[in-house]
Amino acid sequence: MKKSLTIVLLLFCLSLTAQAQHRHVERRVVSTHSARQDTIINAADSSRMLIGTAVTPEIDYTQWRPDPMKAVWLGALVPGLGQIYNRSYWKLPIVYGGFVGCAYAISWNAERYSVYREAYRDLYMDRQNNCVTDDRSRSYNQLLREGYTIDRMGGVDTYTSTLNNWQNNYHRYRDLSIAITAVYYALTLVDAFVDAQLFDFDISDDLTLNINPQLYYDPQYRQRAAEVRLAISF
Repeated sequence: MKKSLTIVLLLFCLSLTAQAQHRHVERRVVSTHSARQDTIINAADSSRMLIGTAVTPEIDYTQWRPDPMKAVWLGALVPGLGQIYNRSYWKLPIVYGGFVGCAYAISWNAERYSVYREAYRDLYMDRQNNCVTDDRSRSYNQLLREGYTIDRMGGVDTYTSTLNNWQNNYHRYRDLSIAITAVYYALTLVDAFVDAQLFDFDISDDLTLNINPQLYYDPQYRQRAAEVRLAISF
């Protein structure tokens, strides 16, 4: 009987020892597995950090903002380049169309001024030498309409005065065209500067006055109350 009890106790102790060893092995396996996972995660995080520091991030063009002074200097170097820098490409036809019109006005008035100046000079010299002629090869006769002569225009003195007036007019128009071109050139620079300054200006339909009803709880009277809220979005 004693031997049987001894054997039973011995078997019970052996089973307890086996269970304890099994649990210890499971704990070692779980801890080893979690340690491996932590190592893998830390390695992945460190690799991400290394990759993040090694690779240059892409530029977020949605956060790009133009420099107003840079836009002015670019526009001063090349007309329209400030608008290109501000990405206002739709303004380019207006800018270059204006410059084309100004250049045409300067060219036209300069050409007419040159023609009338030459005609006035030739007529003045011929009048001084008493050799005014109706020859169509002379510059002052080329300005006459078909069938007209100097006498029909009022005589030599009157025609000379007329040529001088047209010469002065086209000279003034040419200078005025140059001045307008300079002013237009300055306006393109001002437009580039203002456009860069107001690049973030909100011109959407949200810039309105909103009237919103609102319910709130009044803790003093312990009841709900209604109110009207005015909201202005800037």
